[in-house]
Amino acid sequence: MNRQETRVAAIVLAAGMSRRMGTPKQLLRLGGKSLLERTLNNVRGSGVDEIVLVLGASADEVRRHLATDGLRVVVNPDFQQGMGTSLRMGLAAVSASIQGALIVLADQPFVCSSTLDEMIAYRHKHAPQILIPVFRGFRGNPVLLDRSVFPELMNLTGDIGCRAIFGSHTESIHKLKVDDAGILLDIDSAEDWERLNSLDDPSAYFKDMVEVEERTEMVSNRPELVVVGHDATARALAKLARVLDFTVTIVDPLLSLNELPEADRVLHVLDFSRLGTAERYVVVASHGQFDEEAVEQAIGVNANTALMANRQRAEEIFRSLELRGLSAGKLAEVRAPAGLEIGAEGPAEIALSIMADVVKARRKR
Repeated sequence: MNRQETRVAAIVLAAGMSRRMGTPKQLLRLGGKSLLERTLNNVRGSGVDEIVLVLGASADEVRRHLATDGLRVVVNPDFQQGMGTSLRMGLAAVSASIQGALIVLADQPFVCSSTLDEMIAYRHKHAPQILIPVFRGFRGNPVLLDRSVFPELMNLTGDIGCRAIFGSHTESIHKLKVDDAGILLDIDSAEDWERLNSLDDPSAYFKDMVEVEERTEMVSNRPELVVVGHDATARALAKLARVLDFTVTIVDPLLSLNELPEADRVLHVLDFSRLGTAERYVVVASHGQFDEEAVEQAIGVNANTALMANRQRAEEIFRSLELRGLSAGKLAEVRAPAGLEIGAEGPAEIALSIMADVVKARRKR
């Protein structure tokens, strides 16, 4: 089949239960439209050949408030078992002539139609098995999948998505740089909704955010802890590092310095060359979002590096990076799982174990 003749579908996953929202997240209002309506409008504005909408929780209520013209709507009765079941139903519903599928998340209403078109055009030209959009070095969604990987995805169970098969296709994954912060913006909580609803154009706001924010009172000549991620463990780690007189840099594409009082600096682009030449220790705590890219950046600046991941996940990351040309020797220096074995439980104790390992590595120097 001629690459220019391949057809691409969009599978919009909107079956979630919205446990953290207390109300159907799909129907939250943003700028006069529901969350799902905005997402669908962006998809409709692109060049996809067909749209499959997967509903589950609150399906009847969602359908009553939604125009479904031009959509193929399927209802997932097993939505409580997680995203994998919705993905399977969506893939099973696309036409036999479809050769690729954009997996669109309903809670990402700011992805530009033009970004979807860029991904489709790239697929037509290069035919990757998996295509991931990237903004400022950070990978986002939607992901575009070739039909050749559909069978693997049809076997997924539980609350896992496309990422589950990435480790088996490291040589067939392509990344496309896009100028669209919307690929990183999702609404996962009431706080996310309030924050994004307060902005006239969230995608433009984050796109215009400076790449490096730092406090004017930053002290030079201190060792630096760079934390990729911002969950409870990452923040506890940052607080401990401040007590131990480290400069703390948080790497996150969207959070501002005002939102991170424990940080001296926030890096909004995944490019560690922006950090200077201080004695540096990097902890990658992005929970799969940016692991490979962050480890690669850390190795590139010869930083002492630890990765928060189990051994199986760490081996997948290292295998992927070795295929991309990083030396096995350099990868062997990355400590994974991060932290000393002290039987740690909970964010504070895990952060303590990691910081103790950082101190141990520093004293060895």
